[in-house]
Amino acid sequence: MKYTAVILLPMLATLASCGGGASSDAKPEPLNTATAAVPAPQIPSDEVVISKLYDPDYSVPDGFFVDERAGLSQSYTVYHVMDDSVSYELCTDDFATAEAWEDADNASRSVNGYFVGAYENDRYFEFIRELSYTDDVGNVADLTSPGFARVFKCSNTVRDGVDRSVLSGYAGKLNARPLNPDAIRNFAEYFWQFTFFPQRYRKVLDSNGVAGGPNLDHALLLAFATSQGTGQCDLVEVVSWNFSTNAETGEISSSFDTIKSFEAELVSGTPRLCL
Repeated sequence: MKYTAVILLPMLATLASCGGGASSDAKPEPLNTATAAVPAPQIPSDEVVISKLYDPDYSVPDGFFVDERAGLSQSYTVYHVMDDSVSYELCTDDFATAEAWEDADNASRSVNGYFVGAYENDRYFEFIRELSYTDDVGNVADLTSPGFARVFKCSNTVRDGVDRSVLSGYAGKLNARPLNPDAIRNFAEYFWQFTFFPQRYRKVLDSNGVAGGPNLDHALLLAFATSQGTGQCDLVEVVSWNFSTNAETGEISSSFDTIKSFEAELVSGTPRLCL
C-alpha cells in the first residue's frame, strides 16, 4: 500500500496541501475544465474575490467542514492508506484488515512511527502513530509529531476506480445513509482538504447544494491565484468544483469548471485588480 500525506496546521485544517507559486517568465496554462452538472452559483464581484483570496486569515466560509484533528495544538499529519497505484484511497469494513493495511504501509514509509492507538467513526478507521523526524520537515517543528492514517469504511465511502490525478470524472460512491444534501456536502468539503492544488493562493468562496431530480448536487466555489512571473500580475481563476450524486446508487461524478479569470496583484499588502 501507498499513502498520501497532508500536513495540516492547527486551526487551518481545511488546507488542501502544501505548495506555492514560483516566479518564472512562463505563462501558466488555464486550469482543466469540464462541462458543469450543477447550475452556476452566484459569483461575487472581482473585488470581493481578491479580498478573500489574498486574506491570510480567510480560508473557507463559515460552517465549512472542520476535521476532527483541527484542534490539536501541535503540528501533525493526516493521510489515507492508498492502493498500490496511489490512484485512490482504500476501504474496508473490517478493523483487522484496515489495521494490517496500515501496518504494512507504515513499514514502507520513509518516515514511520510507533503505534499509539486507534480510533474510528462512521467514515473511517484511524491509526495513530508518533512519527520521528531527523530534522525540520515542512511545518513539523518537533522531532516527533503525531500521524493519523485513515482507511475509509466501505459502508460510508468507496473510492475504488477513482483517478485522484484528475479533478473531473468518477469520484467514488457514497454509501452513507441517509443519502441527503448534508452527506454530499460533507463528502465534497472533506475531499477539498485532501486534494493537491499547486497554486500559492487557494480559497473556498462558497459551498452550496442543489437538490432535485435523480441527483443530489453540490458545488464548491473556489478561487486560485497563480504567479505569472516576477513583476507580473497573478492570474486569478474562479472555479466551480461540482459533485453530482445519484440519489439511488450514491455514485458521484465531479466536474471542475473555470467560470472566469482575470489578473490581480498585492501592492503593499493590499489586493488590487490589474486593468
